[in-house]
Amino acid sequence: MPLTQGRFDFLGYSFERCYSEKTGRSYLGSRPSRKSIQRMVASISAQTERKTLCLDAEIVVARLNRMLTGWANYFCLGPVSKSYRAVDAHTTRRLRQWLCHKHKISGNGKTRFPEQYLAHETTRLGLPAGADPQPPMGEKHEFLSESRMR
Repeated sequence: MPLTQGRFDFLGYSFERCYSEKTGRSYLGSRPSRKSIQRMVASISAQTERKTLCLDAEIVVARLNRMLTGWANYFCLGPVSKSYRAVDAHTTRRLRQWLCHKHKISGNGKTRFPEQYLAHETTRLGLPAGADPQPPMGEKHEFLSESRMR
């Protein structure tokens, strides 16, 4: 069935014509739909609202990791790198903003909570850029570590 133009959404995926980078030939490809990405971004924003400042950072980080892991495992088909980057960038920005509000730090928090702090000290899940988000059998992802947030 040739797909001449357009796209359709089904079960959170957008199916549309894509082009191979190697051969230039067209194929029917799938990627997370805009609506699915917007929903994930909205749920991340809801988890990092000001009304959650009374919660410990470990709890917020654990919730974010559960959400991101589930989302990444569901949307692991097709070219997902751009979608992962968008969600990961939003998560980083919102978590940094939440930490600034929690610790009453003015500014954007890039000096107090740099990328290395968010990646290593909190071991926040960084969505893989096109890699398989599921760990190999027997291995476990190390996400935002609750013990390192203190």
